[in-house]
Amino acid sequence: MKLTRALAGLAGLALMGVGATLLLDVREVTGVLLWLGGAVVLHDGLLAPLVLLVGVVLVRGRVRGGVRGPVRGALMVAGALTIVALPVLLRPGPRANSSVLPLDYWGNWLLAMVTVATVTTLVGAGRWFRRGRRGAS
Repeated sequence: MKLTRALAGLAGLALMGVGATLLLDVREVTGVLLWLGGAVVLHDGLLAPLVLLVGVVLVRGRVRGGVRGPVRGALMVAGALTIVALPVLLRPGPRANSSVLPLDYWGNWLLAMVTVATVTTLVGAGRWFRRGRRGAS
């Protein structure tokens, strides 16, 4: 587990380095700072409180502990994906150059959300049944 965390940390540092390098080429720094500030506000003002609220509801609803973690993790992943996709999803009107963003972003975002929900359901069900079998033994 320690090796996995160390590798994840190194990968994160490498990606931060790539991001910093790409930021050097940006001419309009104000837009980038505005986007980053908006991401922080959305995360701290909406996403984190929502996940905490769902966690409280799950605990008070006496949902088994093995399911709570995957549900909160799924909310974090879905929220982060949504925050990253918001600029493209909310872009009004037709694009001047359709070759710049040629993908169906709404469809792909929905596919990502369904994937997150499916994986969460499978992990939660696996934990639910595993804990139930341990208690029955």
